[in-house]
Amino acid sequence: MDRQRRRRPISDRFEDLSAAVTRWTGSTSAFACALAVVAGWAVLGPVFHFSNTWQLIINTGTTIVTFLMVFLIQRTQNKDALAIHLKLNEIVAALDGASNRLIEVEALSEKDLQTLESYYSELAELARNEHDLAHSHSVEEARQRHSNKQRPRRRAG
Repeated sequence: MDRQRRRRPISDRFEDLSAAVTRWTGSTSAFACALAVVAGWAVLGPVFHFSNTWQLIINTGTTIVTFLMVFLIQRTQNKDALAIHLKLNEIVAALDGASNRLIEVEALSEKDLQTLESYYSELAELARNEHDLAHSHSVEEARQRHSNKQRPRRRAG
């Protein structure tokens, strides 16, 4: 088993380590440890006459921890976001009538996202005028349904 562990790529071992650190840093015991360090530092203030060195210790420690935590948090958020995107892609791909243009929508440019947002805003507006919302699956379909509904009303009037 030790050989298998050594053969694992460094990225896998780092992923395991960062997952464990992420779980621990989000725990009550991690908060209690951080609180104890700050309390200990505060108690030692009078002993060191609130010197610059005393202040430098907490500033350096918190800066290092913050620096490392930024990367750890970003890594965790990237992994979580990727997992959510994959789950949403699976839902979109699996649903009949769902617009496949939303699969991997996060890879589109901001301009393309704004275009899609305007389509879905229009769809929402058309849906507000619909009595049966279950049938609209795309902007094009909603436009057609809305146009078809307007024709009989115009003829009647």
